[in-house]
Amino acid sequence: MRHRIVHLMLIVALTAGCHTQQDTQDKKEGPAEARLATEGTPVTVTGVTVGAMEETVEVNAVSAFQLKTFIKANTNGYLQTVNARLGSYVEKGQELFVLKTKESQTLGNTIKILDSTLHFTGNMHIKSPGSGYITQLNYQAGDYVQDNEQLAVITDTRSFVFLLDLPYELKPYLAANKSLKLRLPDGTVLDGYVANAMPTVDAVSQTQSYVIKVNTNKSIPENLIAKVSLVKSAKGNITSLPKAAVLTDEVQSHFWIMKMTDSVTAVKVPVQKGMENADRVEIIAPRLSPADKVLLTGNYGLPDTAKVSIVK
Repeated sequence: MRHRIVHLMLIVALTAGCHTQQDTQDKKEGPAEARLATEGTPVTVTGVTVGAMEETVEVNAVSAFQLKTFIKANTNGYLQTVNARLGSYVEKGQELFVLKTKESQTLGNTIKILDSTLHFTGNMHIKSPGSGYITQLNYQAGDYVQDNEQLAVITDTRSFVFLLDLPYELKPYLAANKSLKLRLPDGTVLDGYVANAMPTVDAVSQTQSYVIKVNTNKSIPENLIAKVSLVKSAKGNITSLPKAAVLTDEVQSHFWIMKMTDSVTAVKVPVQKGMENADRVEIIAPRLSPADKVLLTGNYGLPDTAKVSIVK
């Protein structure tokens, strides 16, 4: 009998504890859930835009100097003077190297012994054949070089271009892109145009290179990647929404928006998409009005008819 009484007392104590814990939890969550049910899910809304829209595709273009001048030694000897500096700009005709052969040095000393009035140096002055930046410098003063050995490389600034590697299937779109916008990593936008195309296609990537010339006096380094937007199609007077306002399923086979029917209710409306760009999506059907309000944030996971609270 005593065991039964103890057992019943334990059951009563446990039950009371569970109810107390549940009541405490209800007190914590109850007000928040009640407030959400009363006020609705916080959301922001956007309007419908009617106007022109372009569908674009973004590709890369790499900066390059097409013409490079190679400065070479014209005889065997020692470099007496090196006026070239890596990365410096040089003008055409500027003296870069002074070269002296071992034979001329020996002969010069002999001539001085025979007649000190003769000023024989035997120095060979090597000048820049063009203007540009020194991008490669292979020797310094005192080094021995051989005839026809490369001393430096100068890039011709007049040959600066961007090389666009275009997938061959996008080639038809070039006809509608006579002028191009090139966006550099620092935000600079350059105007350019397609000058000519390379007559070959890369066997692996199936891309064709196009030479883009730009109008700029800005010094741009080689191998800089720029973004080029090619217009695939353009339409006027179309209805569009921001991308965030258009929802889809996991396989992206169905699309819908959450449209406000009054100040606190949003309903699910299936839509048919058209063209799209980086920011907006064309809505082909149903017909939307500029006065319509569509959920922009807080729309994900809402039921067909949802109570919402618009956040200003």
